Amino acid sequence: MEGFVRLWHDTGIAQATWGHALMAAVCFALLWLAIKKGFEPLLLVPIGFGGLLANVPGAGISEPDGFLGIIYAAGVANGLFPLLIFMGVGALTDFGPLLANPRTALLGAAAQFGIFATLIGAVALSDMTPWIDFSMQDAGAIGIIGGADGPTAIFLATRLAPDLLGAIAVAAYSYMALVPLIQPPIMRALTTEDERRIVMKQLRPVRRVEKIVFPLVVFVLCALLLPSATPLIGALMFGNLLSESGVVDRLAGAAKNELINIVTILLGLAVGSKLSAEKFLHPETLGILALGLVAFCIGTAAGVLLAKLMNLVSRDPINPLIGAAGVSAVPMAARVVNRVGQEANPSNLLLMHAMGPNVAGVIGSAVAAGVLLALLG
Repeated sequence: MEGFVRLWHDTGIAQATWGHALMAAVCFALLWLAIKKGFEPLLLVPIGFGGLLANVPGAGISEPDGFLGIIYAAGVANGLFPLLIFMGVGALTDFGPLLANPRTALLGAAAQFGIFATLIGAVALSDMTPWIDFSMQDAGAIGIIGGADGPTAIFLATRLAPDLLGAIAVAAYSYMALVPLIQPPIMRALTTEDERRIVMKQLRPVRRVEKIVFPLVVFVLCALLLPSATPLIGALMFGNLLSESGVVDRLAGAAKNELINIVTILLGLAVGSKLSAEKFLHPETLGILALGLVAFCIGTAAGVLLAKLMNLVSRDPINPLIGAAGVSAVPMAARVVNRVGQEANPSNLLLMHAMGPNVAGVIGSAVAAGVLLALLG
């Protein structure tokens, strides 16, 4: 009988708490969004399942010597996985639309306004609520959610606020996945029907030499002006140079296929390890989720409003919708812009125009992370 009692106490049923049940429900919701709705499935599936693994009571999967703990220590705690993801993103990215219309870089920069506005909001929330206590480092890590760039959010959180990594990563990737739901109402509210119908000029062809020189110039400028952002920018530009050089197709193919796919699996599982009930269920988590949504909305609105302002001084009209693509959810934000534009004008193709601010947003979020790391790290 004593043996049966010990066996009962070792079962998951006996050790489970309401917190484990709640977090399991959250993880199943992430899986539902990925599988049923198709929202960022490449990331939400491993994150959701990793969260389920982390909430198996008594298994110790998230402990330092556990399955997920080993993965976390190998590539997230030291920032390696986000950098490898950025290398793959660089290989997949075509900066041609940005080079063809350089002024769209301003829209990518404007979308980063949400990052710094949310940093201030996090500090204010900490001052106003006794049960939430965010340091400046915490506020900086939370603010980066507004850039809608998951790897950048993880990279900065591991440096500034590792204890908040789970909530920050889930907020960043969840809002990236919900771009088709969050952005359109903001875009329609800030633009008129006539503005959404604006047809932009066809982009000029971009020469191969421009595409080769661009990553080198961006890297040199970053190294000279903001060394703290060099890891992210360097990985991004190295991946892009592999693709654009045309002489290392095998390496470029590995970066944009095998490497990024393997690291995405490991990164998702490692982030999921931080969704255990013991680490996730705190008042700060709700504050992070709320602030992340605010950051994302502010970034979207800032890009649209700057595009409207640019139209006042520009000879060639800009469809303000493309400003919403300044958040670096590539390429989903650009696709949403194209869809909303076609609702107003079915013959209007905004996808390539929106890719300019979209890829500029990737650079912008990495630069913003470098600034925060230099100021708060």
